[in-house]
Amino acid sequence: MIRIITIISIVILISCKENNYLSKEEIINDLKYLEDIIEKKSSYAGLNGYDYKEEFSSYIDKIQEAISRDEFGKFLTQSIGKIGDRHASVREYDLNNNKFFPFAFATYKGRIIVLEANKTNDRYKIYNPNYPFLKAIEGIPINDIMSKSLPEEIKAPKDAYIRKFARELVYVEYLYDFLGKKCPNVIPITLNKDDSNLDTSIEVKLIKKRPIKWTEKSYSKFNYVMDLIFEDMQELNKEETVSKFFNIKNNIAYFTLPIMFNKGMLPGLFEYFNKFMKQIKNKSKAMIIDIRDNGGGRRDLIWEMAGYFVHPDSIYVVNACRQRGDIPLNDNMKSSLHNRYLFAYDELNPKEQEAVKRFNKSFKPIYQLDDKKYSQFYYAIFNGNKLSKNKYHYDKPIYILANERSFSAASVLVATFKGIPNITIAGITTDGSSGNSRKFYLPNSKLRVKLSTMVSFQKDGKILDGYGTEPDIRIERDLDQILWQSDTQLQRLKETIK
Repeated sequence: MIRIITIISIVILISCKENNYLSKEEIINDLKYLEDIIEKKSSYAGLNGYDYKEEFSSYIDKIQEAISRDEFGKFLTQSIGKIGDRHASVREYDLNNNKFFPFAFATYKGRIIVLEANKTNDRYKIYNPNYPFLKAIEGIPINDIMSKSLPEEIKAPKDAYIRKFARELVYVEYLYDFLGKKCPNVIPITLNKDDSNLDTSIEVKLIKKRPIKWTEKSYSKFNYVMDLIFEDMQELNKEETVSKFFNIKNNIAYFTLPIMFNKGMLPGLFEYFNKFMKQIKNKSKAMIIDIRDNGGGRRDLIWEMAGYFVHPDSIYVVNACRQRGDIPLNDNMKSSLHNRYLFAYDELNPKEQEAVKRFNKSFKPIYQLDDKKYSQFYYAIFNGNKLSKNKYHYDKPIYILANERSFSAASVLVATFKGIPNITIAGITTDGSSGNSRKFYLPNSKLRVKLSTMVSFQKDGKILDGYGTEPDIRIERDLDQILWQSDTQLQRLKETIK
């Protein structure tokens, strides 16, 4: 009898390995390993009240003998998303993703609008002008689907979450997987005229070819930048290339920034930015920095800009962070903070320390963190005297145009400049995030988990993750902008300046 049980166990184990399955014991060990990492490294775990340990335990209780690696990855994605860490992710697993809607989707007035995926004359069209809004899929209200099918983004700011859902909706089979439903080949959908009960239903045949996601036309113009990053950095650094990011019309200087480049990667951009600032000194009456759909990168350009935007006699504390890790922090961890322009109080000069003291009198962080688990505060400082060397103070109005896809270092740019004299934030609340993330691999499943290790506070005490930064002037896109007929947000901002 014992021999039979042993043989069955071996057969199950071999089957698990061959079919990409994990035994219950392997799942338990991976979750213990991940729990230990979260307990020691994750900066956001536990802050919003979510108990990941209880969810891990409940998941283990439901497993009989084995589970697929992909199902395990899906569970972890759903769990990690609830922590509220906007940089967190789970990768190296597969979900069904072979059936697609033949549409593109965009957001308009907080709702999902259905567009023809095939553009003509470089424009989109509304699929059904009489019933433009998506109300339900297979009779399930779209808001119910949205709340369950994008777990990695569940703690994103509201504007960012619905925009992300609209973009990902083309991958309908992938979203169905998270709903625990089998995706059919033909899906009935309900379209709505407006906020009334006027609906129409159609059956949609899914396609195998991936359609084009909707994106801002202003951002799509710079798709070639990503190609050059991977193919020809020398070409990207040329003046004739980087100069396309800049222009001046009707005395309004304009700088569009699709990525937060670092200085070592793209010195040509930094050189041209300084050249451009000299050109517009006496030719412009205002300036626009456009970071819509900018997914982040490095902070170097923020401090390069601050050299012109901050008065030489001014010192501002613009960001405050606490690092999770062994206390005191080791040199590598300190270096990673310094690379983000973050410094401890005793690393600042006397005038900067005085600025920190003034800042702390009104600074009320929404979370009081454990001194045994988190470092002392590290501060990002705009010191005008230091930054303005070989520069001048641009004392004219500056407008930063952002949206719900301004993420990571781009959202840091918005948060740090908000409230600085002469600077106004326009557009839509950003998808704020700043976490000094690290990647880990689980020993049995080999899934890659990324977690933030730093809690980043805005000047008002809120964290960036899950809140973003609200604009001073909210400018939403209209239908013309969605259909690529005009850039209404930019036009309205220019009208405001005039």
